[in-house]
Amino acid sequence: MNITKENVDALNAVIKIDIVADDYQAKVTEKLTDYRKKANIPGFRKGQVPMGMIKKQYGKSIMIDEVNTLLQASLNKFLQEEKLDILGNPIPRINEDFNWNADTFTFEFEIGLAPEFKVDLSEKNKIKQYNIVATEELINEEVKNIQTRYGKVSPIEEATKDANVTGTFVNEEKEINKKGTFLVTDLEGKKNQNKITGAKVGDVIELESKKLFENDHKLQHILGVSHDEIHDLDIKLTFTVETITETEPAELDQELFDKLFADGSVTTATQLKDKIKEDAEKQFQQQADQFLLTAVQEYLIENTKFDLPADFLKKWLKTAGEKELTAEEAAAEFEKSEKGLRYQLIEGKLMKDNDIKLDYKELVEYAKVFIRQQMAQFGNMNPEEKELDEIAGRILQNQEEAQKLQGQLISQKLITFFKENINFNTVEVSYEEFIKEAYKQ
Repeated sequence: MNITKENVDALNAVIKIDIVADDYQAKVTEKLTDYRKKANIPGFRKGQVPMGMIKKQYGKSIMIDEVNTLLQASLNKFLQEEKLDILGNPIPRINEDFNWNADTFTFEFEIGLAPEFKVDLSEKNKIKQYNIVATEELINEEVKNIQTRYGKVSPIEEATKDANVTGTFVNEEKEINKKGTFLVTDLEGKKNQNKITGAKVGDVIELESKKLFENDHKLQHILGVSHDEIHDLDIKLTFTVETITETEPAELDQELFDKLFADGSVTTATQLKDKIKEDAEKQFQQQADQFLLTAVQEYLIENTKFDLPADFLKKWLKTAGEKELTAEEAAAEFEKSEKGLRYQLIEGKLMKDNDIKLDYKELVEYAKVFIRQQMAQFGNMNPEEKELDEIAGRILQNQEEAQKLQGQLISQKLITFFKENINFNTVEVSYEEFIKEAYKQ
């Protein structure tokens, strides 16, 4: 057997494999002998069928199978030994004159090579990094929410502007008949709030769905309509009042603090606000980091220049999926996936050049962090390490879940790397300012 690689250019090459009979004949003979032992042909005792008959009936198909098996194994071994960094998979060249009766078989494969390039992280202040702070207003609002959540709920006869109202929304045309609960202050505008304020149990109130609540998702949840439908929903609703309650806010005292923090770490309202600020800013940091990672990705794609074997990749995409694509469909698919491929190459180079890696042990520990968080939500604050290991092991046996966690951990490592190696333009903002500026809302 002879295997050679011929470079077409810096990004394309052809691998040529010559196979002769000595390369596969022993395996073919072994398979034919095995067939002869098992063959059950009328007129012959089992295992006594003449080898010539076996060769005539099965010889060619066995030879073709063995050649194809040898061909694939040899190609994969060559790619590994030569340490060729290829894109996509090798594409076999069609030879119209190929003959399975020849003494020597020649196969050719086109390959697309990954480009050589450098990643420059030296630019200063090109990328904006947000430091999101919890404002006094946000903290006070959360304190108020906590006092309401743990407050004393009492029925009242007449709805006030601070009341909770439960009732049934009906629209016969859309077959809506849904019970929902809301705060009067959830309603958008004084006009809607005034329709409910003063209402009593049993009252039937006419409402318009459009701009009924400050948040459309509140109405979507109450009426049970789809996300796509809710924004254009403009119908009349009848609302029958069933219960009206008012919440007396809980006092900011030790009884409340102990409900929130059983370890006794909070004893004053000031400490409570400090905890709220700390927790909020941790959550904000996750969003800011995700935005930062996206910004860095876009910057690197835009500013790291290299060519791709585009024609090869389009050709490969035609047959890479379950359904063969037309040339036009493959070109469109390449255009759609090109950015992702470019960043994949950049990310791979950064990780290789800077020894950024993860092992299975790290992945297990990372999975256990998520498991602890989920168990804490159900009141299990101190799970045993053995239990965590068992659950993590089961999760990571699921390939889809394992890949998801691996991707998250790699992103986390890259964010840390970028923060240490890129000079960002850091801007301090409130959460509301971050949403408006970062997402243009």
